Amino acid sequence: MTVGTVTILVLGLAGCSAESGTLSSKLPAQHKGALPTAVTEQLDAALAQAMQWSSASGGIAGVWAPWAGEWTSAQGVSSADGKTPVSTGMHFRSAASDRAMACTVMLRLADAGELSVSDSVSKYLPDMPGTEGITLGQLCQGTSGLADYSAQFGSLFVNNPKRNWSNMELVSAGLASTKAAPGASWQDSATPVALLGMALSAHTGKSWSDLYSEQLFGPLGLSETSQPDAGKFEIRAPSLHGYAAQVKADGTRDCAAILDETNLSPSQGGAAGGIISTLEDQKTWAQSLADGRLLSGKSSKAQLSTIPLGGDAPSWQGYGLGVQKIGPLVGHNGAIPGFLTAAYADPLTGFTVVVMLNNSTAGKGFAQQLAMQLASIGSKAAAASGETAPAIELPWSAEQAAGALQAGAVCQAPVEAAAG
Repeated sequence: MTVGTVTILVLGLAGCSAESGTLSSKLPAQHKGALPTAVTEQLDAALAQAMQWSSASGGIAGVWAPWAGEWTSAQGVSSADGKTPVSTGMHFRSAASDRAMACTVMLRLADAGELSVSDSVSKYLPDMPGTEGITLGQLCQGTSGLADYSAQFGSLFVNNPKRNWSNMELVSAGLASTKAAPGASWQDSATPVALLGMALSAHTGKSWSDLYSEQLFGPLGLSETSQPDAGKFEIRAPSLHGYAAQVKADGTRDCAAILDETNLSPSQGGAAGGIISTLEDQKTWAQSLADGRLLSGKSSKAQLSTIPLGGDAPSWQGYGLGVQKIGPLVGHNGAIPGFLTAAYADPLTGFTVVVMLNNSTAGKGFAQQLAMQLASIGSKAAAASGETAPAIELPWSAEQAAGALQAGAVCQAPVEAAAG
């Protein structure tokens, strides 16, 4: 389905440089205390079931309902053959952050008057063929028309996780397989953000580690979040191991060969990818997207203004500038060999959900469905004493999300027929 030519709000505003210190939340204050026991029991059970269906050894999740309380949970063990319990402070690879973070950096540079969202990619990468007519904004909106390089290299990412990839190698694969004219329609692709990473690094003369530290991690106080160099394979301790089923030559999974993807080259994610984070930092990040505290009012509005996904996607899903919208929630899902993640927040109520599973075989849609299930359960929590529960209309039920999770289960042991 073609969405039609997409118009993106042009930003070239003068603004402040990167802040020092931590920006405060604009969302409703979080009620201190745990969610009601009846709710947390459902949340615990949902996370445990998702771990089983995804063949994960460990899972971390959190739900924050400002009017009712919070729930954070760490279940399982950090490695499939170990005994170390998972804790909520453990680090993991968070591919759910990459696109939204990179596009937020772009918008902050626009607020500072250093670029415009309508600038052509070729302005910053003049020697890059195949970028004619593509703007920075279209890279973030998902309307560049560029194919997804991960579709070509996905099996290599899983089967050879320590290989270092050049940005040009990744981007060239997407540029060689253009799917649509720029601005014509939305499609899910990793190539545009890798290209954005190259463009902004060339424009600023800075590494993405420095850009993230200056523009996001410092202002938000994300002390446990980092973007390691391409040659740094390890995850910051304490951390979980990450797993994925080996991919066979025909593209199918080999569940008899579960690979340890813990030590992996972040270069798979392109110039702006490879984020490592924690549950608490992902909560802060999702909430900063929702309330726009990093951006001017116009930039935040542009980031959260969505276009339809087209095809069979429901009308309550859309895509902004590096941001997914599912019902009232904004954020993103993500997958990198070893880890599935998703983080979403509601701009009106501050309701927030974050999930992580340490087996990527089921794909990033699995993490999104788990977040949706937890959101459906948590959003119905009764208000604590002195608080008022808002009306959060989610266009899905916990049962629907659970059904999607069960349908997406991977590498499950066969069920033996009962003797009779």
